[in-house]
Amino acid sequence: MSQNVTLIATAAMGLEAIVAREVRTLGYEDVQVENGRVVFTAPVSAIPRANLWLRTADRVKLLVGRFKAFSFDELFEKTKALPWEAFISEDGEFPVVGKSVKSKLYSVPDCQSIVKKAIVERLKKKYGVASILKETGDFYRVEIAIHKDEALLTLDTSGSGLHKRGYRVGQGEAPLKETLAAALIQITNWHPDEPFVDPFCGSGTIAIEAALIGQNIAPGFNREFASENWEFVSQNYWDQAFEEAEDFANYDQPLAITGSDISHDMIQIAENNAIEAGLGDLVKWKQMQVKDFRPRQENGYLISNPPYGERMGERPEVEEMYRDLGVIMRDYPSWSTYILTSHENFESIYGKKATKKRKLFNGFIKTDYYQYFGKKVK
Repeated sequence: MSQNVTLIATAAMGLEAIVAREVRTLGYEDVQVENGRVVFTAPVSAIPRANLWLRTADRVKLLVGRFKAFSFDELFEKTKALPWEAFISEDGEFPVVGKSVKSKLYSVPDCQSIVKKAIVERLKKKYGVASILKETGDFYRVEIAIHKDEALLTLDTSGSGLHKRGYRVGQGEAPLKETLAAALIQITNWHPDEPFVDPFCGSGTIAIEAALIGQNIAPGFNREFASENWEFVSQNYWDQAFEEAEDFANYDQPLAITGSDISHDMIQIAENNAIEAGLGDLVKWKQMQVKDFRPRQENGYLISNPPYGERMGERPEVEEMYRDLGVIMRDYPSWSTYILTSHENFESIYGKKATKKRKLFNGFIKTDYYQYFGKKVK
């Protein structure tokens, strides 16, 4: 397939602009930012490249059709009119998932069933198949999403969510998604030649994502994608995308990244995750209480997702950690500090009003990203 396709990079609320910036960095300029997604037109070769390189998107979907649907008949006919045979092979397996919000067609099971029947009719006619389709071949997950009577029909090119980089062999109770961790870093002005610390590192996600960014390693380099065997996505595109990722990686970039945590077990998990990510000893890990943390360099970046104190019994201990960190960082005004937390009184406990705040969601938890910009060293 040589013509362009329309792709949708889905994004967590608040991260759409960051995902759009990543898409443009890949060289795709026809970009539209919508709530929860970034829509862009690009060659088919963008499917491998977007899946390999997008650090902050949740998934990459291929848009097959978009139309208004007020009745089941209309949904069936408009779905059937779409060129499904251009994407789904004759023996392709294509389950249909769905959702409907604020629409007349509110029954999701009925919508799924109708879309399935419409695609089957289209494929049987195009492939000349009189009986039931085999569906023993490659996997294509179809999604019907209806919002305010507008139907969006897509194919999921990613498979597992893009946050599943393949390196997490262990985690804590409330792990931070890799995509959000990468976004926390990209919101800052950190550069790979500057010191980077996470004093509440947990299973090491933020520090590991920083190392991947620092050496320009494609986040999807060590995983598989649903569209790798699709007929219309040439194997050459995948080969070229992986070769590009290898060529662009800067394995010689020195890094000064440290992750610390009060828990010995979490430090061990973080070390194992870093090894699985292929980072070896690029990240330094240390068991330490936050009150014992002291920056060793004149300036740098502290980026962290500390405990929130959501459970009442934990709150005093968490607030003490916030207070300790605030006291310590006041002695290092050239350091930039970035803290993600849902604690509504963080600034008063930390002892300083943030230079800037950004509302983000950590899963379903509403959080603020408190940003303290360090003074430039003369």
